[in-house]
Amino acid sequence: MSPFVAELVGTALLILLGGGVVANVVLAHTKGNDSGWIVITAGWAMAVTISVYAVGTISGGHLNPAVTLAMLAIGKIGAATAASYVVAQFLGAIIGASLVYLAYLPHWRETKDAAAKLAVFSTGPGIRHTAGNLATEIIGTFVLVLGALALPRPENLDAATGFSTGLGPLLVGFIVFSIGLSLGGPTGYAINPARDLGPRIAHALLPIPGKGSSDWSYAWIPVLGPVIGGVLGALVFRALW
Repeated sequence: MSPFVAELVGTALLILLGGGVVANVVLAHTKGNDSGWIVITAGWAMAVTISVYAVGTISGGHLNPAVTLAMLAIGKIGAATAASYVVAQFLGAIIGASLVYLAYLPHWRETKDAAAKLAVFSTGPGIRHTAGNLATEIIGTFVLVLGALALPRPENLDAATGFSTGLGPLLVGFIVFSIGLSLGGPTGYAINPARDLGPRIAHALLPIPGKGSSDWSYAWIPVLGPVIGGVLGALVFRALW
């Protein structure tokens, strides 16, 4: 498997499992309907862990343009690699979201709330406040990238547990879980431009009954915010570690 395909497959798996847990919680007549925010945050954390384990040894398991651009900013990857990864991530996100649509096919018509249907695909603010929403996405992605670089370092893992860096993806999953619980309330914690924009495109294109608007006026925030936060997180890591 090439790194391009790994990023595509890994991101598709991430969105299939992450979007899938949201669908299970918010769509009508599912077995997990109304099971709440803890289920969503835990599901997304496991989705990240599983997806990074699946392709991490091939591509590094970025699965997130904010991570890829952060690695570019500190010289970990080149521009050509970064560009190919970002394309793969957006394609994978659209594929993953389309698979969620198929997996929950009979539930779209039974769900009357258009906002709930959009929530399966993309994030939205609890209170629409441009500066505040942007700040939340910047801070959340800053924590994600800084933590993903700092926590799984071999010296941390060897000193604390005696295990190898194979625990890295699990630690990243815990970071995502923590971000969701602590910082996810204002915006739904996109912290990943592909995770939000790719499925939002799928939402606009798929024949979802009663789907309503794809909320394009908000769509730039979960793209720009994570990019800024990710680059800042990487630069702070390089400066301090």
